[in-house]
Amino acid sequence: MNTLKADEAALEDPSDMDAAYAFCVSLAASRCECFPVASRIIERRLRKHVAALYAFARLAEDFADGPDDAGVRAERLLGWRRQLREAARGLPARHPVFVALAGTIKELVAKKRYGSFDEILDYCRLSANPAGRLVLLIHGYREPELFRYSDAVCTALRLAGFWRDLSADLKKDRVYIPEEDFKAFGYSEADLLMGVVNERFRGLMKFELNRTRALFEQGRPLSGKLRWPLSWAVRLAWRGGCGILRKIRRAGFDTLSARPRLTRWDWIPLAARSLLQP
Repeated sequence: MNTLKADEAALEDPSDMDAAYAFCVSLAASRCECFPVASRIIERRLRKHVAALYAFARLAEDFADGPDDAGVRAERLLGWRRQLREAARGLPARHPVFVALAGTIKELVAKKRYGSFDEILDYCRLSANPAGRLVLLIHGYREPELFRYSDAVCTALRLAGFWRDLSADLKKDRVYIPEEDFKAFGYSEADLLMGVVNERFRGLMKFELNRTRALFEQGRPLSGKLRWPLSWAVRLAWRGGCGILRKIRRAGFDTLSARPRLTRWDWIPLAARSLLQP
């Protein structure tokens, strides 16, 4: 392992989870005076996970407090955040901190079933909404109202992706339809796994699409409050998300048999309308 700089470390074998956690434990012990004592209190099986979280936060703080100018510090922090998101998605990593965090997420955090729609919204709040807020911040926007509009759009886009990708997610053992909704419509996860498309399923999907569309409407004012060209990009993303919902409706709400998608010929008029219409 190259350890000339902790933030530039790389595992020779990215699959060596033991080496990744060992790096994090060593970093925590060397940079935190209380870690050796605290680690004796922490349950043994959880110590490596705490060390991984500490290592991530410690190096991020180093970036924030480092000698580089503000632009470089911000860029390094965004890169660190990007690697965290990639680890959460299960993408390959070489830095031991993110190899370890990927293991921690898989073991302790990864969630593939949701009991309520509030749990789904909480997932979106943590996974999708920060991206929109960061884009606004990068462009100099700080108003809470814009953040609320952005959150609604980002959540709606993520939900539209869930309903479009039902079949693909099932292959990964992921189900984003809340259990409370299965029960409300008399449809079950077992039905979903068998690919049953009946009126109960269509009613369930129509329900999910309607509240997703409502979120798009909540966020609709956002683009009108932004400067060009960000305003156009946001309008296009908004129209694209609504376009996916229309495709699902036209398919009779059946995203188990085929995955509705926007083609190039769909995007051209969407881009034109986003350019010409506020």
